[in-house]
Amino acid sequence: MKLTQSMFMGSALAIAALGSNGALAQEMPEIATKSGCTACHAVDKKVVGPAWAWVAHRYQDQDQAEAKKTLLAQMEKGGKGKWTEYTGGVPMPPYGPRTTAEQRDQLAEFILGLDPVKPPND
Repeated sequence: MKLTQSMFMGSALAIAALGSNGALAQEMPEIATKSGCTACHAVDKKVVGPAWAWVAHRYQDQDQAEAKKTLLAQMEKGGKGKWTEYTGGVPMPPYGPRTTAEQRDQLAEFILGLDPVKPPND
């Protein structure tokens, strides 16, 4: 009985950890919360900035090395205008001063590795 309960609880926790796009919540790089990324972004819904799964969708058909390069530049320098329909024009601040190149690389890999979700109105 205890084994069955343990297996059930383990399965329930695993299912609860799954985001709507299939990415495990614990896979999100720690830097995403520590540096403040999650104040504006979530994996599967718009907060201030676009959902990261939407970003994955936008770049899914591009060369992934080029897509990663684009994301890294956006993270480092900030930007405006790529998601205006969803952000209302709120710019993304530069995260170069707050993060290392390795941390930004880890986050870009995470975002591009998500199951792509088509943004509404896209």
